[in-house]
Amino acid sequence: MILWLCLSSFAHGQSPAVGFTNPPAADAVVLPKSVPDPIEPFNRAMWSFNKGLMTGVIKPTSRVYRFVVVKPVRTGIGNFGRNLTYPGRLINNLLQGKWSGARDESYRFVCNTTVGVAGFFDVGTKWKISKSDADFGQTFGQWGWKPQCFIMLPLFGPSNERDTLGFAADTAANPLIYIAPYKFEANKPLTYLGPYTYFNYAVMYNDLSDSVGEYVRFSQAEMDPYSEIQYAWTFARENRVADFQVKGEQDKASLETLESVFFTYKDPEFPGHGRTRSVRIPATGKELKFTFWLQPGKSSVVYIVPGLGSHRLAQPAIALAELVYKNGFSAVCISSAFNSEFMEHASTAAMPAYLPVDGHDVHVALTEIDQYLNKLYPDRLGDKALMGYSMGALHSLFVAATGPTNQLPAAPKLDEGGLIQFDRYVAINTPVRLLHGISKLDEFYRAPLEWPVTNQTDNLENTFLKVAALSKSTLTPQTSLPFNAIESRFLIGLSFRLILRDIIFSSQRRNNQGVLQHPIRNFRREPVYQEILHYSYRDYFEKFAIPYYWAHGLDSTAEAMEKAGDLRTYDAALRANPNIRIIVNQNDFLLADEDLAWLHATFTPEQLTVFEQGGHLGNLFNPAVQKTILEALSGLQAAPSKATTLPSAKN
Repeated sequence: MILWLCLSSFAHGQSPAVGFTNPPAADAVVLPKSVPDPIEPFNRAMWSFNKGLMTGVIKPTSRVYRFVVVKPVRTGIGNFGRNLTYPGRLINNLLQGKWSGARDESYRFVCNTTVGVAGFFDVGTKWKISKSDADFGQTFGQWGWKPQCFIMLPLFGPSNERDTLGFAADTAANPLIYIAPYKFEANKPLTYLGPYTYFNYAVMYNDLSDSVGEYVRFSQAEMDPYSEIQYAWTFARENRVADFQVKGEQDKASLETLESVFFTYKDPEFPGHGRTRSVRIPATGKELKFTFWLQPGKSSVVYIVPGLGSHRLAQPAIALAELVYKNGFSAVCISSAFNSEFMEHASTAAMPAYLPVDGHDVHVALTEIDQYLNKLYPDRLGDKALMGYSMGALHSLFVAATGPTNQLPAAPKLDEGGLIQFDRYVAINTPVRLLHGISKLDEFYRAPLEWPVTNQTDNLENTFLKVAALSKSTLTPQTSLPFNAIESRFLIGLSFRLILRDIIFSSQRRNNQGVLQHPIRNFRREPVYQEILHYSYRDYFEKFAIPYYWAHGLDSTAEAMEKAGDLRTYDAALRANPNIRIIVNQNDFLLADEDLAWLHATFTPEQLTVFEQGGHLGNLFNPAVQKTILEALSGLQAAPSKATTLPSAKN
């Protein structure tokens, strides 16, 4: 399916294949279908309504609610609400033939209602009586109803025609709706009995108060959260049990990479304490948002640049911000140059791919942010550090190599004046060769092709079912992930392929090159998304990026792109910069042996730390790695530990 076609390369009479390692076979992975979405425009409009409601109403009011109603009381209200819906779970466990589930739920109800004081205390869980959630949507599914229409419900969120009817049946099974709020007596005025029928909404609000912050962060951090929810809902509501047996060998590096999910912020209130502002980017004339956590007194500030396609509010970015903030530094997060927020507001090129352009755009954005913060908070910002992970690390090292005045022959002319200089550069899990890295991502996405053709669909569906099941459980670093080598590699490849989908959509919405056959519509994306998913990262460079830069007068042959995205091109400048600190893993799949050899030859032992395990970003939760990250900032001014109390948020 991959056609080796590149107009600029043909113009130069050169093969576009140069620069890519291990040319892949045809990309023929067929993803399991999601529930059809024939009313996508309506659903997207409803998603926007729900997002606005959560962001503008529930989130701000929940802050007051959480302050007034302490956590133990909120937990008790949630327990009480769940206990009241026992009849529905009992009925559906029986209808589904889950006799042990009906028994366990009955035990829980009796224990929680009596010893647990009407259900406010969940003694059933304390006594290790299993939960067995069951609803009418699941029952209809077990009876053979295959949903045919995805529906985004107002307030209640994702559903389908089967689960919507099931939700109505679940509501009918709730005993509270049969308690009338008024007493009717002949020749007498209505007597108000109490707000029992509204208790369901009160419980819903109570439960949302603790989760709305994460909902809003997710809706802001993902380039298209609707599409992710729409696809994930298919497997979350499948009435099938995943086969967790690991068949075949496991791949330690990719499994450890998946463990990056364990690196998260520890204080659930931390993201909400960040302040979001925006700066005007001179070259685009548009406002770019950034989020920061400023120490009360003067301290060094750490600017954090996330990985490929990641948003400033992505989980790893906030986790790093919390790590440095809790240790006395101020933190500032911006979005990746490959994220739609940055692409559509701060990129001078419609097509991120060329490191001298992308790195320079990041540098300009950081300069504008630093100037803004210095004006807003004079004498509060001390030394400056630039910290990036993954693609953000590559951009950080480019900034370290080129400096505020150095220019590459092919880079845009610097006309904005002086750019910010950093006192420290910290690169975490940086790739060395960009094109080698994206070749590995394409290779991982094609991993299922190693399965027999007759088994590919079933194996892929089971992989997604395992992910859906794991998402409902509490995962810890001690959790053994039940994926074989093909599954773990594919999940990594898929996550990056979805990022590529959003990059192509965003770039073509800004500058349509006529490559895509389907129209680009914000409220009807499914057709063009299906088309884009057939494009690999190699295709992105060959069919989109290289022609774009060639049309804009840059040497965009495959050789030029390869050289510009290779850190070895900037060897001399990197060697000459003593303020660089690099943290990588020996088994990072983005690094070949020659890349590791170059890192050891270029940087001193004081500058370079190599961990034996961790894959790509998979060991950031490890205290030893976090200690190394903080040690990389040693020598910079930090506020005393007592000064790290979070300020109130004023977004």
